[in-house]
Amino acid sequence: MSRETRADARLRITNEIMEAARRQLGEVGAAGLSLREIAREIGMVSSAVYRYVDSRDDLLTRLIIDAYDALGDVAERAASAPADTDLGRWTATASAIRRWAIAHPHEYQLLYGSPVPGYAAPDDTVGPGIRVVVALARIVGEAARHERLAAPGEPLGDLTPQLADDLRALADAVPDPFPADATTVLAFVVGWSQLFGLLSFELTNQTRGYVGDDADLFDAAARRVGHQIGLR
Repeated sequence: MSRETRADARLRITNEIMEAARRQLGEVGAAGLSLREIAREIGMVSSAVYRYVDSRDDLLTRLIIDAYDALGDVAERAASAPADTDLGRWTATASAIRRWAIAHPHEYQLLYGSPVPGYAAPDDTVGPGIRVVVALARIVGEAARHERLAAPGEPLGDLTPQLADDLRALADAVPDPFPADATTVLAFVVGWSQLFGLLSFELTNQTRGYVGDDADLFDAAARRVGHQIGLR
């Protein structure tokens, strides 16, 4: 039997720490994450954990990046899959995001729930964090590039110069081509936040007693939001 190399042992133990941390998220939430308890669970002395993670904040950052990347993978695969219409592609991608969130509710709440007291996410979470947004934006951008994007579904009224500039800057920040007109960007931002807000409502049982099937509600909302953005 081959001996485990030092690198393999480090990877194995790091993975054990991460899995124990994910279990803690479900039991006590991100604010209650404890390196001491994680060490106890995997059979290590607490001081030994610091050979693998620098601090609780370092562990939180790793959990956040892993979760963003997992969700980003799901969104990018769905957005790249063939679909009959741009609206169908948008709805399928939104539904894939929802399925991941339902399967990983505690990781979703870590990303989009209440901030963890005393923790500030570092800049290296930004790249993974925008992957899901870019996947959705790519659908809109490709529809616009092929002249399939309609005007936003309802008049949005006049925008202040500052807001219009901010929205155009946001469009420029998306890596793929994206419509730069402020009204379309606003429709996208509103639609994106509505979907994630509805998903947060579902995960915190705010829709309980109102609808019989949350998936049907979410898909209907995704179609309406996509239509409002101009996807057809």
